[in-house]
Amino acid sequence: MPDRAVISTAGFGSRFFPVTKAVNKTLLPILNRPVIDYLITELIDANVHEIAFVILPGDDQIRRYLSEEPWLHDYFVRRGWQEKYRPVLERHDKLRATKFHWIEQPVDERYGTAIPAILSREWVGESDWFLLSGDDVVIRSDGGSDLADLAEGRLRAGTEAAIQVTEVPWSRVSRYGIVRTREENGVSVLDGAVEKPKPSEAPTNLASISRFLLSPSFFDALTVLQPDVSSGEYLSISALVAYAKNHSVLVQRLQGTYYDCGHPRGWLEANIAAARLAGIDLGADF
Repeated sequence: MPDRAVISTAGFGSRFFPVTKAVNKTLLPILNRPVIDYLITELIDANVHEIAFVILPGDDQIRRYLSEEPWLHDYFVRRGWQEKYRPVLERHDKLRATKFHWIEQPVDERYGTAIPAILSREWVGESDWFLLSGDDVVIRSDGGSDLADLAEGRLRAGTEAAIQVTEVPWSRVSRYGIVRTREENGVSVLDGAVEKPKPSEAPTNLASISRFLLSPSFFDALTVLQPDVSSGEYLSISALVAYAKNHSVLVQRLQGTYYDCGHPRGWLEANIAAARLAGIDLGADF
């Protein structure tokens, strides 16, 4: 079972400018919790307690969110605001057994979803590991962890790696890497991918959402990865497709609902979903 995870958080969040000029997009709120907190919780529920964040040089915002600050707690106690501070104490109690690490991503000409993975090779070492995007959120009404499901599914299938996908409307396939599958030993495995295809050219409507479970051997595919000819990006899905030519990669569908919180629409939808789950009355307009 995987014991480490790498989370990409080094994006500029330009779709949310100007607010993300000052606030990391993974810290934008979904109700009273930041986006990144949902992913961290899902990892902890999957028994992952070593998490590395790939960050921009000098960015300490996530570190500060995760750090305990006794002076702040003492101030709230002196003011009689213990109940207001209680959610913070509960988060720190849940996070106490988890170790966090920080990997800086240089601001240079290389960019894309594979760069955080390339930078993480030394830290990952010989561990199985998750590769995730920090601005994605999955919400489940049953409180389950899709990442735990992915780890269990890969163990049952006996594959070297696994990818989680979700069905998207055909009208939106051009926003995603769309995967193609085939059946192998009774399970769906990766057979290829098309980056942001037109609806008429998409092989399926199964979108890669940057949720990978990988073995250390995946780094071999990263060492020979070339930038995408159209966008110039170094794409993790392209490396995984190359890896799948010689290794079985399980394709598993999400149980929860995926929200792309790197886009204002996805972030708003996630807030509405979380509010409904919390029993907040949004009125007929929502």
